Amino acid sequence: MHYFYPWGLIVQGVALFHFVKRRPENYWFFIIIFGGVLGAGVYVVAEMIPDLGLLKGTFDGFGRRSRIQKLETQIIDNPSAGNYEEVAELYFDQKQYGNAREACNHAISARSDSPYTFYLRAKAALGMEDYAAAIPDLELVVGKDVKFDYYRAAGLLGDAYARTRRMEDAERYFAVATQFSTTPETLYNYANYLKLAGRQEESREWTKKLNAKKRTLPRYMQRVERSWFRKGRALEKELAAKAVSS
Repeated sequence: MHYFYPWGLIVQGVALFHFVKRRPENYWFFIIIFGGVLGAGVYVVAEMIPDLGLLKGTFDGFGRRSRIQKLETQIIDNPSAGNYEEVAELYFDQKQYGNAREACNHAISARSDSPYTFYLRAKAALGMEDYAAAIPDLELVVGKDVKFDYYRAAGLLGDAYARTRRMEDAERYFAVATQFSTTPETLYNYANYLKLAGRQEESREWTKKLNAKKRTLPRYMQRVERSWFRKGRALEKELAAKAVSS
């Protein structure tokens, strides 16, 4: 016990740190705290070890940064649309949305016939919460193909309209996106649109659909889409609080 004691606290500490960073189901907090080293060990096996698969993106980041440096050097001699598009994708994957948008601007100046580049620029603008700037690019993309990116583009356009209070336009594109797409992102964005439109009861129904979606996904996909489920829980609590206050 003399040797085991400090290691048990370390395991609990590591488990709590992971819990705060990744925010899985809240019951894990009580399992870690009150279950001691055994509860923390169960958490490590059930949540931390499976999460190791998500670290691939972290390691890929080292390669992306190296590739970005090479492309930035190549662009000096060869400022082609292809080079700018590739570096824009890498910037986007690194969440450097401002750099990604700027690279897309250069790519579009060199060649303006690629819907994907406009779509990437729109997503970069959305990452910066510049919804108004994303709308023209998304309109262009969806105007060419409403099914673009498996209807995700239509859903993002609906979300951008909703965030800029163009509710009728948002409804039109969400009607298409929600008919064919049931991704957690689309479900959350539509529920949020309904909240912004003052349709609280319908918004609650769609947060329930989002929660039900989680139960149908494989565990790995639940981890990948965790941020949307977390936003859905927050929205559900907000709607419940408004219902009580009213």
